[in-house]
Amino acid sequence: MIRWADFQSKMVSRGQVRLEVLHAGQGKTIVLLPSLGRGAKDFAPIAEDLANLGFRVLCPQPRGIGQSTAPAPYADLEDCSNDIAAIIEEDGNGPALMVGHAFGNRVSRLLATIRPDLVTGVVLVAANVGHAPSPPKVREAIRNSANVTLPDEVRLEALRYAFFAPGNDAVPWLKDWYPEVLAAQRFAGDQTSRQIDYLSGRVPVLYMQPSHDPLAHADDAVEYKQALGDRLTVVKIPQSSHAAIAEQPAFIAAEIGAFAKRILAT
Repeated sequence: MIRWADFQSKMVSRGQVRLEVLHAGQGKTIVLLPSLGRGAKDFAPIAEDLANLGFRVLCPQPRGIGQSTAPAPYADLEDCSNDIAAIIEEDGNGPALMVGHAFGNRVSRLLATIRPDLVTGVVLVAANVGHAPSPPKVREAIRNSANVTLPDEVRLEALRYAFFAPGNDAVPWLKDWYPEVLAAQRFAGDQTSRQIDYLSGRVPVLYMQPSHDPLAHADDAVEYKQALGDRLTVVKIPQSSHAAIAEQPAFIAAEIGAFAKRILAT
């Protein structure tokens, strides 16, 4: 039985950028990319489940988290995606299924667009697939969630608004925020048109929509289905919001595993 503590750390270089990758398991590769301003540990329960289902699981740390370092912030979203391309190439296990949570979904979609040779499919968890940036009120709530100088009560209110479904415990997400990483990733995302990464290249896509999410709207899922057609599978995550991987990890891992086995068998 593989546990998070069993995941090993390795370093991958891309020029002057040094990227830490936590990895475990054997089989086809799945890469897990975390949300804005957060690290690989958010995926721990899902990573464990997928490794135990017979996949090789890679959990990259964004620049500025863990041992990942860079002389400069991300220039744009392509810069983020090229970090992941370097990781997949170095690992040498063939193309990967990309799983992106929130901000990680845009990195995954763009990688599938610019490096189709490295991507077998994309899973979008709590993804804003609309054509506009997050609404100002949501952006403010995300900033306040990560702002450790604010009182916990203020941050919890922000977390409950932006990230957690009613009745779900937001307290664990008071920890493990990286505000400077959040700002760098947001800047990178804003430099790249959403039209570029919208279609996720030409690969199969699993769109996992939380039941209560101020960003991932049902109307957007309908429009996305019309745009992608048979390439897109939509699954609703019960009792969840934008922090879905923290709220429903077992459900999400099972759906990713089933999707991976289906597309990787073809």
